[in-house]
Amino acid sequence: LTFLLPLVVSGHFWHTTLSSLVRFCLSQLCPALALPSPEFYVYQRRSDCFEFNGTHRFLEQYIYNREVCIQFDSVVGVFVAVTELGRITAKNWNIQREFLELRKSAVDTVCRHNYELDEGSTLKRRVQPKVNVFPSKKGALQHPNLLVCHVTDFYPRDIQVRWFLNGQEETAGVVFTNLIHNGDWTFQILVMLEMTPQRGDVYTCQVEHPSLDSPVTVEWKAQSASARSKMLTGLGGLVLGLTALLLSFILHFKGRQGKKFLESG
Repeated sequence: LTFLLPLVVSGHFWHTTLSSLVRFCLSQLCPALALPSPEFYVYQRRSDCFEFNGTHRFLEQYIYNREVCIQFDSVVGVFVAVTELGRITAKNWNIQREFLELRKSAVDTVCRHNYELDEGSTLKRRVQPKVNVFPSKKGALQHPNLLVCHVTDFYPRDIQVRWFLNGQEETAGVVFTNLIHNGDWTFQILVMLEMTPQRGDVYTCQVEHPSLDSPVTVEWKAQSASARSKMLTGLGGLVLGLTALLLSFILHFKGRQGKKFLESG
């Protein structure tokens, strides 16, 4: 006897499955319909919970060799035979008051109870995405390349990623990977844009997600290797200049302090 209890959350529906798989002789299930062969069969009980707009529903199905033979629906309130095999069993279960009331109460004790416990960590859970933009390879301007927008560590899975070139949306040459599960209840995705960058072009990756109040945008500007080198040289000079100014200020301050000390002595 094997029990499984997976939890599946999708959109506005909350779904819990409880399955028990039992291999046993048909003569133990229904002596009146026992057959000499084959000897073993599979019997499964599956319980489901659904929620929509505050309304809960409990559905329990009894499955014999992949065919539902009996089911209990909280909306109906009694066991119903789906096939002839379940007719006698459904009738017997319906006259067992305690057994029937236990199934009726499951919509509150199982469905609504677990929904309220898990809602905050499932349906209402929000994790903001991290966005990073980079070219797939280093290359000169006016050469075909692939610009990658890596969006990661977000939940739920619903996300929209769009590319813009100089303020205009790009739809041609956009390639999406399948949504990747990180294994920690977060996802990641790669959205790539085929491009031939020109000097001064500004590419923007825009991400929309339920966790964000407004879209997140990350820019990538096309510039030549010489321009990047000049920019880095300029930044280096600025850092050195600020360092020299700071050292000069420190030395001047210490000199004044030393002069005051000598005069007071």
